[in-house]
Amino acid sequence: MTSQSPGALTGVRVLDLSRVVAGPLCASLLGDLGADVIKVEGPLNPDETRSWHPPEVSGIGVYFATVNRSKRAISVDLKTESGREIIRNLVRTSDVVIENFTTGTLERLGLDYPELRRINPRVILCSITGFGQTGPARAEPGYDFIAQAMTGFVAMNGAPGDEGTKAPIALADLQTGLHALISVLAALQARNQTGEGQHCDISLLDSMTFSLLNLATTFLNTGDVPPRYGNQHQTLVPYQNFATHDGEIVIAVGNDAQFARLCEVLERPELAVNDRFRTASARIRNREDLISLLQAELRVWHTAKLLEQLRQARVPSGPLNSIEDLFAEPQVAARDLVRTVEQPSAPPLKLIAAPFGLSGTPTRISLAPPMFSEHTDAVLEELGYDPGRRARLRAEGAIGPL
Repeated sequence: MTSQSPGALTGVRVLDLSRVVAGPLCASLLGDLGADVIKVEGPLNPDETRSWHPPEVSGIGVYFATVNRSKRAISVDLKTESGREIIRNLVRTSDVVIENFTTGTLERLGLDYPELRRINPRVILCSITGFGQTGPARAEPGYDFIAQAMTGFVAMNGAPGDEGTKAPIALADLQTGLHALISVLAALQARNQTGEGQHCDISLLDSMTFSLLNLATTFLNTGDVPPRYGNQHQTLVPYQNFATHDGEIVIAVGNDAQFARLCEVLERPELAVNDRFRTASARIRNREDLISLLQAELRVWHTAKLLEQLRQARVPSGPLNSIEDLFAEPQVAARDLVRTVEQPSAPPLKLIAAPFGLSGTPTRISLAPPMFSEHTDAVLEELGYDPGRRARLRAEGAIGPL
């Protein structure tokens, strides 16, 4: 696909009223898929992540850049009637509105879903909050770490005997942004059938709770609280990192046949037929003894040679990479995961491609992360605001600077 080729969502307009991570991430992915995304910030209160640096590249905070590519940026004061009228005009031509104000804010501004639906019955509103639009905590602010902590993720994450720890990335924000994206795409498809939009209610708490997957299901059906396993797996053994003679590797055995092949590589075939280790259930019950035996065998191997042998035997395994090692991997280069984006007033910026793998309409990063208020005049001109009217709005403080 060339830079001018249409994307899967070409023709879809997204009005992004959100800030920080989850909402902007959802909007940027819609932009990567071809949607025209317009990011709205207040003249006096830009998105917080613009100032989350260091780290930064050419004065641009990398956090902001990560979740705000493929967008145009305008600055509008929603506290003014003139600013709200701009938003209403944009809603008339938009397919999706994404917001993450605290619950009730849009209603106070006169921009809640019933009002947006009155303006445009086909519009889809995606509201992202810490705790959702209903329930006793609906009005409370929420951040990623709070969601990780409240859902038990932190308590279950980390090595046995150590303190629980959050993920090194904003995992709740990531999951929420992806769930918001899925919801918006589903709502767009539903609109094709009904002709009407709908309100998507997405929260960090809901998304992080869902992300517990089998751990949550285990507790709900047995009452057992999963212990902290570190790099081990609750239901698969061996499934963890091991020390080698010159480093570490990860082995992830998912079935009995893979375990038998691992034992062949290690020249310990008798382990695969030992009743204590022959089945997945047996390996779980005798986890500590098996891990001790395997670690003794693996420690004499050099990492490269061991990985080569395991791959030839089709035993799931891999290196325990640093992030530097990751981007030196030939497979990462082959998958075109790193994209270089040209910026009008700064050096090129490297970003991670959206991993959607569409053969007919591949994703692309259509625009570099926008400067504050960069596209205000262009977007307002599209709405029919002439230079004189824009100047008056700017003098009132309803829109941001040139």
